[in-house]
Amino acid sequence: MARSKVTMRYPWFRTLIVSLSIAACASHVWAADKPGNSSAADLVTLNFVNADIDGVALAVGEITGKNFVIDPRVKGTINIISSKPMSRGLVYEVFLSALRLQGFAAVEERGMVKILPEADAKLHRGAALDPQDRRTGGDQVQTRIFNLTYESAAQLVPILRPLIAPHNTIAAAQNNNSLIITDYAGNLQRIERIIESLDRPSGADPIVIPLFNASAIDVAQTIERLFVEGATAQAGADPNQRVAVAADARSNSILARSSDPARLARVRQLAAMLDSPTSAGGNIHVVYLKNAEAVKVAETLRAIFSSESTAVRSAPGSPVAAGTAQHAVAAAGTVSGIIQADAATNSIIITAPDAVYNNLRATLEKLDARRAQVYVEALIAEVTSDRAAEFGIQWQDLSGVGKTTATAFGGTNFGTSGQNIVGIAQNPAAAGHGLNIGVVKGVVTIGGQQILNLGLLVRALESDSKANILSTPTLLTLDNEEAKIVVGQNVPFLTGSYTNTGAGSGSTNPFQTIERRDVGLTLRIKPQISEGGTVRLQIYQEVSSVDKTTANPAGVTTNKRAVESTVLVDDGQIVVIGGLIQDSVSDGVEQVPGLGSLPLVGGLFRYKSRARSKTNLMVFLRPTVMRTAQSTDALTSDRYSFIRGEQIKATPSPSLILPDYTSPTLPQISGTPPGPSAEQ
Repeated sequence: MARSKVTMRYPWFRTLIVSLSIAACASHVWAADKPGNSSAADLVTLNFVNADIDGVALAVGEITGKNFVIDPRVKGTINIISSKPMSRGLVYEVFLSALRLQGFAAVEERGMVKILPEADAKLHRGAALDPQDRRTGGDQVQTRIFNLTYESAAQLVPILRPLIAPHNTIAAAQNNNSLIITDYAGNLQRIERIIESLDRPSGADPIVIPLFNASAIDVAQTIERLFVEGATAQAGADPNQRVAVAADARSNSILARSSDPARLARVRQLAAMLDSPTSAGGNIHVVYLKNAEAVKVAETLRAIFSSESTAVRSAPGSPVAAGTAQHAVAAAGTVSGIIQADAATNSIIITAPDAVYNNLRATLEKLDARRAQVYVEALIAEVTSDRAAEFGIQWQDLSGVGKTTATAFGGTNFGTSGQNIVGIAQNPAAAGHGLNIGVVKGVVTIGGQQILNLGLLVRALESDSKANILSTPTLLTLDNEEAKIVVGQNVPFLTGSYTNTGAGSGSTNPFQTIERRDVGLTLRIKPQISEGGTVRLQIYQEVSSVDKTTANPAGVTTNKRAVESTVLVDDGQIVVIGGLIQDSVSDGVEQVPGLGSLPLVGGLFRYKSRARSKTNLMVFLRPTVMRTAQSTDALTSDRYSFIRGEQIKATPSPSLILPDYTSPTLPQISGTPPGPSAEQ
């Protein structure tokens, strides 16, 4: 203790101790050169108490022959006390250990040793180490790359991070599944042993359990309910206790996997117990279907069995005639098997021996697969533009009407009742749209009816009307199942009439026969999905409407546009299946012969009209294949939230005068985003 106080108080004393240590080292080296003293020269005694790091590095350099470069940030003292001499080969390792305790590290690079803070050691080239180099160790900072074979490098990072010094690093290279670790060489050797113990193949390899009597599908379902559902019901169950069970219908065997050998042995024991043969010649089995329709599946299986049984009975020299027991059982089962469907429970009832039932069960499993669905969006875009113009001058002279002497009257008269001068003179309120300018001089009486004495009528009209209609009917249907949607009206059409006139009494019994038809939008599709994702669609698309501008005495006139086609469309692709682009121009002239053709003056004797009509109609289609329940739920949630938002926006605003009525709104369902608020 006294020596420590002296060295702390007098720095020159530490230098003296270092000098004495160097002298001792020199004496050891000198003694090693003398004959017969080789063993004594390999031993060195180190005693440094609160010695400066640079001074100790000087002494260690004299002993080991290494060259040290000390970072200016390396400051402090170290203590090294030896109770007995040590080998010269351990001096450098002891020095590195003392530096590590002070937070410094040594990096060897190009014949020199750099002493610098531990946090910066990983940035120097000398810290890198080839994966195959195992010569160095101890307290030297190194960077090692560990290539993994079985485990994931990213998953091992949080496990190994607490075992590495805080200033050093660990990272995962996911592209080649390797770990890059910078730490002291001694700790890297320990981490290497840990990685080797973790990076091993899993012991939970699957086992195969062949069955000889029972159906592998039924046995797998039973075992899965016992183990898997039971483990799920237990809260906080050990993941190592899980059991994965699957059935291979082709080999009629069970595949099981678990990290617990005891559970695998239990699965094997249960499978052997369930695989026991039955004494009955014809067993009754009930198979509940999940996706397919039992009636159709039963018809398919019966058709296959009837053809197989006929082939077995009629084949000469078949294995049955040769006495093969296995084929005889199969043939007998084929002949005597009974397949019946129960539509109420959607199940198949099979009466057949175990060997035949196993084959049927494997076939049922494939037929009862979940069928994909197709969501079809039809886009019907119709853009129409109608333009019309008319101009004409009409005149008449009715001044001689009502006179007793012979007088002349007359004039020009063009167009319909709402356009010509006679119709407007009789009923001015019936004048058509547009500009109507006339010259009136009182009224006149013709045939007991008073009309305006309209001498001149100038009429001009220009009209422009456009329409943009977009209809988007949508349908969701199963693969290879036809679906239909109709949006419109059910309109009656007159098909006939009958009247029975009585000869004596004059009584009649009239009646008419009508037929109702759907008028509006109709979409009928039948999709068929191929393995590559292409959808074959049989389509019938119709857009019809009642023509209110045309008077038909026989009944109702309808405008109809229909497309019927079969197309191939990729999943999610938009395709045009039909369209109409029509552009028509009409030009009409009504005039007085001869006079209407005169230049300038002829305008007083003619009436001109012109019209143009353009129609652009396109029908687009986009099918979307939905193979999972998640894709269907996503679509339903989106459409559900959209309609719910529209209902919320249509809610009447509060009123101080009118009563507040509750607006119907779809309920909020978990998993669907809420619709926009009423303020939006």
